[in-house]
Amino acid sequence: MSETDKQRIRRVVVVGGGSAGWMAAAALATYLGRQATVRVVESEEIGIVGVGEASVPHIRQFNGQMLGIDEAEFVKRTQGTVKLGIQFNDWSRIGDAYIHGFGVIGRSLGPLPFHQFWLKLQQSGRAAPLGEYSLQTLMAPQGRFMPGDSDAPPGSPLADIAYAYHFDAALYARFLRELSERRGVQRIEGKVVSVSQRAADGFVESLTLVSGEVIEAELFIDCSGFRGLLIEETLKTGYLDWSHWLPCDRAVALPCEGVQPITPYTRSTARSAGWQWRIPLQHRTGNGYVYASRYLSDDEAAATLLANLDGQPLAEPRLLRFTTGMRKQGWNRNVVALGLASGFLEPLESTSIYLVQSGISRLLSLFPGRDFNPLLAERFNRDTAFEYERVRDFLILHYHATERDDSPFWNYCRTMSIPEGLREAMELFRADGRYFRQGEDFFALPSWVQVMLGQRILPRGYHPIVDDMPEDRLIEFVEGTRKTLANAVSAMPLHQQWLQQHWQAQGPSA
Repeated sequence: MSETDKQRIRRVVVVGGGSAGWMAAAALATYLGRQATVRVVESEEIGIVGVGEASVPHIRQFNGQMLGIDEAEFVKRTQGTVKLGIQFNDWSRIGDAYIHGFGVIGRSLGPLPFHQFWLKLQQSGRAAPLGEYSLQTLMAPQGRFMPGDSDAPPGSPLADIAYAYHFDAALYARFLRELSERRGVQRIEGKVVSVSQRAADGFVESLTLVSGEVIEAELFIDCSGFRGLLIEETLKTGYLDWSHWLPCDRAVALPCEGVQPITPYTRSTARSAGWQWRIPLQHRTGNGYVYASRYLSDDEAAATLLANLDGQPLAEPRLLRFTTGMRKQGWNRNVVALGLASGFLEPLESTSIYLVQSGISRLLSLFPGRDFNPLLAERFNRDTAFEYERVRDFLILHYHATERDDSPFWNYCRTMSIPEGLREAMELFRADGRYFRQGEDFFALPSWVQVMLGQRILPRGYHPIVDDMPEDRLIEFVEGTRKTLANAVSAMPLHQQWLQQHWQAQGPSA
């Protein structure tokens, strides 16, 4: 046996199921199945949070390219619908509404993004709202959808259409469990009652279940939810609390009857002490109110949610408590935390599923040997922290860039101190509409531009290069883009029709 073979990890244990645990198991089995056993320890007695039912376009890459999942089967099995973006209502002012759509805004020209050309016309009152220059923000309110057309000519807006999904997280976990077990993953039913560590270095050696069974492994993946059974309760890793920037610390959630037509976007409506989500699935609509408990009682939150549903409630309100932030290390010794065990950023921009999938991809890229080279963990933790911090700042932007002064919650958010990087980004944009992406920041320029403009951060000017374009050509370029997109969307089928013809789920829990 070679030295490399001796160093290989042969046993991986995932602690906790749910969508995070089964995403991890499916990916590990797919890429390590020939050299390592993958086991999932979960208990039917321990519920999963399971309210994260909206995603970002990255899920298509994870499902399709990484796991080889057929898109139609996934959507049908999870009661899925299409998500083109998020509609934000009442965030900057009561009565305001804008859509943060996926994909690009217009098309770049030379070194400048499209919105710089739009800004010049907008500031002289000669441009339509920004949403008319983005495919997804046109499709969403019209309820239209089609996937990208691979036969479309180069440069066509139909060539590559960015979209994500709404889906039932519990059904997604079930779907992934079946896939994982087909690929060799062993599920072990049971609750962990004790954890054994090596005396020399504190590495986790084994888990003991309530049945007395001892589960050993070289690598442990902690998907045990907020409690962090291994990463925190055992290894005492520590937690970075970001609630001074993101003060919401509770959510009350419940499903209600669905209404027709099914809209291809998430809706986020700002309330007096937080915001309410609406996520349409094929068999029901998911709803929740994320709020700050120092400004609103649990009973008031539940009452507000129940008073603002589209259909009859299908369950009693469910209360969730959380502290926004992240572990000081997502990888500590031989434990890697994913999902809620790693940290929590509220689902305002639907990043929860993405952060799990990104963490899984990062782990596979940096997958260790038995020696657990500390440089691998350091890189994992550094990249994870960067990703969490950039998502955090994007979420803070929604709260801080508001003109609302109708409640103590919004007064706090509007006047609070913010991270320096976010303050700089807002000031640069306010000057002349510039935004500079930081490294591999998940949210690219179109996202920042749409939200900053939607939150009424209005640039005083625009990039000086724009003035080099003759006026008639500028108008032709900007308005030509709007007309091209409008024509493309008008020819699309309705989202409801697409679901019925291609992705119709069979029964309430197919």
